[in-house]
Amino acid sequence: MPHRLDRLVYRSTATRPTDVLVSLAELLGESQRNNARSGLTGALAVHKGNFLQVIEGDPGQLDILERRLASDPRHRDIRVLDRRPVEARVFDGWTMASATISPGLAPELDALMSEERPSSQRIVGLMLEAVDRT
Repeated sequence: MPHRLDRLVYRSTATRPTDVLVSLAELLGESQRNNARSGLTGALAVHKGNFLQVIEGDPGQLDILERRLASDPRHRDIRVLDRRPVEARVFDGWTMASATISPGLAPELDALMSEERPSSQRIVGLMLEAVDRT
């Protein structure tokens, strides 16, 4: 029987400045270590004081991650945009990729984030574009 795989897409508001590279590097490093241990893959973007993250993996591990995120003081107002079973990972090989939102991607991301129910499929696509450009 194949192993089930879920994808979680969420956004949250950062509680600390997001333009400090050392803080972001620490966050990415911690995420990479935790995700490697939990078998999770994904990407993280920081944009206009918000985090946007796509995480893929075992549903039970994603449940644990969601509980951990809820008590993480580095962000608030966590909003799950989508969580669903998927056939394959799109961020395979990245325990946590840093997705840099370029000036070319920013307007589309801004438009998506202003929607009540943004397309998680388009968010994943933008995150892939952002990772490929770094």
